[in-house]
Amino acid sequence: MPELDELNNKPSSVKRYVPKGKLAQAAFKLALETLTTPLLHHSLRTFLFAKWLANTEGSTYGDQDLDSLFVACVFHDFGATENHDHSERFEVCGADAAIGDIWAAIALHTSPGIAERIHPLARLVRLGVLLDFRKATRDELNAHDYGTQIEADVPRLEIEKVLGDAVVQQAVSKKDAAARSKKAPASSWAGLLLRSHLEDPTWAGVNRAF
Repeated sequence: MPELDELNNKPSSVKRYVPKGKLAQAAFKLALETLTTPLLHHSLRTFLFAKWLANTEGSTYGDQDLDSLFVACVFHDFGATENHDHSERFEVCGADAAIGDIWAAIALHTSPGIAERIHPLARLVRLGVLLDFRKATRDELNAHDYGTQIEADVPRLEIEKVLGDAVVQQAVSKKDAAARSKKAPASSWAGLLLRSHLEDPTWAGVNRAF
């Protein structure tokens, strides 16, 4: 279960953002059992950004397919947790908690140029992640005001450091070189984070490749 963060943002305080459908409610319950509070907050912000974009564009993922969008967003970093860490890239580890289009959306959320084109759900998850992490994406989509609003309710809690460190630690824990390469392929996002860490293992800030 997530621990209470220093700002005392209990998981229950963000439950109002969870869709009422049975699938979304079940997914949120599993997320509470699986994700740390920073990862949970990031996943919820990703969903809120993706939903905002879906509504802006008139996508069905903003209403009738909302549960699928929620599951894809709230599960997208499951692979960065201990319970879902196995030999594959963290994106694939997280995707294996789902099936079908949701699997693809999770597995491809760090794959620029592919996620945006392979399926509308994958595109929304990818852009939801970018809207949470990239000022340039907020500039492009005119999402700064909305971002400020949701961050007031769902704080960031140093997610860049938390997520970057989690992905690197998974790779470092694979002592065999072949296993490490499989976990964090050189050209993948995890691989870039790992290389940055290995170049300066004493660095204590946010991973420079984040």
